[in-house]
Amino acid sequence: MNRQPKCKTPRRPPPKKPPNSQKDPVGVYLRVRPLVAEDEECCIEVISSTTVQLHAPEGLKVNRNGEYRETQYSFKKVFGVSISQMELFEHVAKPLVVDLINGKNGLLFTYGVTGSGKTFTMTGSPGQGGLLPRSLDMIFNSVGPFQAKKYVFKTDDKNGMEIQCEVDALLERQRRENSLIVPKTPSSRQKIDPEIGDMLKPEEAFKADGVDEDSSYSVFVSYIEIYNNYIYDLLEEMQEDAIKPKPPQSKILREDQNHNMYVAGCMEVEVKSAEEAFQVFWRGQKKRKVANTRLNRESSRSHSVFIIKLAQAPLDADGDNILQDKNQVSVSQLCLVDLAGSERTGRTGAEGTRIREAGNINQSLLNLRTCIEILRENQLCGTNKMVPYRDSKVTHLFKNYFDGEGKVRMVVCVNPKADDYEETLLVMRFAEMTQEVEVARPVDRPICGFTPGRRHRNQAFKEELSRRLEERGGPIDRDGFSPVNGIVLSLPPLPSSELTDPNDEITLPRLIEALQNRQRIRQMMIEEYNRAAIMMKSMLQELDSSLISKENLIHEHNGRLVEKDKVIQSNKTEIERLEKKNKMQEHKIDILQKTTKIYEDDKRSLQQELETRAHRLQRELSEKRRMEQRMQGMVSDTQHKWEKECERRVNAMQLEMQNKLWVKDEKLKQLKAIVTESKTPGRPDPPPRQPQRPSREERPPAKRSASPSPLPTTTPVRPLHRRSRSAGAEKWVDHKPSSSLDLGTVLQPVIPNAIQVSTPNEKALSKCDRYVLTHQEVASDGEIQTKLIKGEVIKTRGGGQAVQFTDIETLKQELATVQSRKRKSSEGRSGDQTDGPWTDVETRCSVALEMKAGSNMGPGFEHHGITKRRKP
Repeated sequence: MNRQPKCKTPRRPPPKKPPNSQKDPVGVYLRVRPLVAEDEECCIEVISSTTVQLHAPEGLKVNRNGEYRETQYSFKKVFGVSISQMELFEHVAKPLVVDLINGKNGLLFTYGVTGSGKTFTMTGSPGQGGLLPRSLDMIFNSVGPFQAKKYVFKTDDKNGMEIQCEVDALLERQRRENSLIVPKTPSSRQKIDPEIGDMLKPEEAFKADGVDEDSSYSVFVSYIEIYNNYIYDLLEEMQEDAIKPKPPQSKILREDQNHNMYVAGCMEVEVKSAEEAFQVFWRGQKKRKVANTRLNRESSRSHSVFIIKLAQAPLDADGDNILQDKNQVSVSQLCLVDLAGSERTGRTGAEGTRIREAGNINQSLLNLRTCIEILRENQLCGTNKMVPYRDSKVTHLFKNYFDGEGKVRMVVCVNPKADDYEETLLVMRFAEMTQEVEVARPVDRPICGFTPGRRHRNQAFKEELSRRLEERGGPIDRDGFSPVNGIVLSLPPLPSSELTDPNDEITLPRLIEALQNRQRIRQMMIEEYNRAAIMMKSMLQELDSSLISKENLIHEHNGRLVEKDKVIQSNKTEIERLEKKNKMQEHKIDILQKTTKIYEDDKRSLQQELETRAHRLQRELSEKRRMEQRMQGMVSDTQHKWEKECERRVNAMQLEMQNKLWVKDEKLKQLKAIVTESKTPGRPDPPPRQPQRPSREERPPAKRSASPSPLPTTTPVRPLHRRSRSAGAEKWVDHKPSSSLDLGTVLQPVIPNAIQVSTPNEKALSKCDRYVLTHQEVASDGEIQTKLIKGEVIKTRGGGQAVQFTDIETLKQELATVQSRKRKSSEGRSGDQTDGPWTDVETRCSVALEMKAGSNMGPGFEHHGITKRRKP
């Protein structure tokens, strides 16, 4: 057996509301609290009736980005420190009370930092009643004469209103009075709490105009608080138990059949006067959560909501009783909300429970700000983001107002003292942003189809009836005529007659004549009345016909007006659609402009980067070309050096071989001479023949050594000067005074990567990291001595440069003693043959040694020299 799936109850669609394209912005008013001390620093200045300016206090550090500069904020109206409670009520709350009487909802809440005067603005003090008592007083001044009897209107448990007849209402009143334990005081006015005794003055009373007199009204009030995001009923009567007291039970939010939010199980009290209503409020106010903090002696720890419901129903056609039709009952409400102030725990010195309360208060206010921001974004940008009403009980309870169920107004209270400047700045920004949110204008209440003025006609009829009864003195006369028609009062009186004899012929005829006269007059009056009635009937028929024609004309005009209204509505809908489309296009244009700007910035940055890289590539290419040229020059120089080195080595080898051959020839000649002498002993020795010196062209290279010199292991380099030890990869500052002498010898230091200056300066030192000073002085032997004083350039904390000396290199020129040059001879002594041509000082000094810097060739090696060109 297949079980059918359980179906879910479909959600009720929202009621179709008449389209209303008219929207009103949220009315935001600013009230500035006076300073406690006159000499205290003030950070708020009222410029005009709609603008204020904030000044950063002297002790606050001004940021570089200008966050604490002087800023101006505009509101619908700004109330200075000298404004009275009556003027504030007249501008802010009076229009909401008028809308309440006309069947429209309203929401008014106070917002601000703790200690800014929100509770005083809402409640007031003795002699200075706030918005709440003045609203109650104006409501009862306006609808007081038209109130229905108690319990004629009766609330149900689903945010609705029922209506019952006067008999049922009378039984309900008796039942509730009998259920009371404490008997009711005979005085109609209950004893008022002295704390609220004279909240209002009679001369400050207000009254609404245009109240519908053909309706009956009844006022209900309820008072709740939202504490730690829980809802509690402040009017709920709990039985006090001293042994085990019960904590108050939190209430929940529900949605009625019209999708309006309400607090389920909240007590609603029907009140008949402003004093009674305010007494009920004050009874709940004593239960509200307050605490003493460092900033406020009685700081509100919860959001309080005082709800005023006004039920109204039309009278019947006779204007005597209330129409017994539940669909004709209209209920409007005004919510007066006193929000708890935002606070910083560091300033209030809160601990424990107070920290938790402050956290919940700040979180609910933050959620209110988030909802306002998303509503503003949806309206300005055409988006459809979900508004997080459910994140907080405050926003969830009043979400219908922001969706178009009534007017929304906010009174921002600020304290101008310098300590509250940062919190006041945030409040100002939120309040100015709230003004940009628009709420749909509530529609008017449908008009009942009965003829207006019913109550007044009924009252006039009753007054005339009572007046005529008083004039008549009785209900009906002896002739059977009603005293209302006035016929008896116009007939002649009967003559006095007394019958003493049955045969009296004078009295009876006279009485018969009087009665006949009265009958004739009565008949004449009846005919006159009939003629008047016929004339009145004809006049009424004419009036009815003219009224019918006028009604037809009005109906025709109404039909035309309805058609015109439809055209106007379609035009307004089209205008609204075009405005929304225009806003969306403007938003898209802004986004495209921002995107284009971003792309242009990226393009500009990329172009700059491309140009930078192109310049870098150009420099690298030029550097590469210079490097190639340098390498080609080095290759050619190296090739030229190797060619010279090879030529030198070949010449040296040839010289060595020639020397060997010459030595062998000399030895052979000596041996030949010895042999010759030994063969002819008696023959005298011939004189030694001097060998003929060859010419310059035929002369072989001079013999330098009996043995060949070792070849160097490294590639020889031929620098033209002696390199200093300060050569390297560092950047040098070469400080040469203008008085330095150029000795013109090879002992001159040359630093290739250096900036030569005659006087050191900061610009040259900032570009280099090494420093050398050339100092010349006369030594003890009379020669010029050059000292190279070296150091490192270091940066100081002040951004300058300093030189730390690390080394001193001394260069000294000495003149060697010139000795006679020895010449080689084949007939020299054997002891002299050990001295080669390199032992001659003049020969050694006439040769310049070629050495590569950093090579392993030292003074201990014997080098092949190149004859130095002497100066003339």
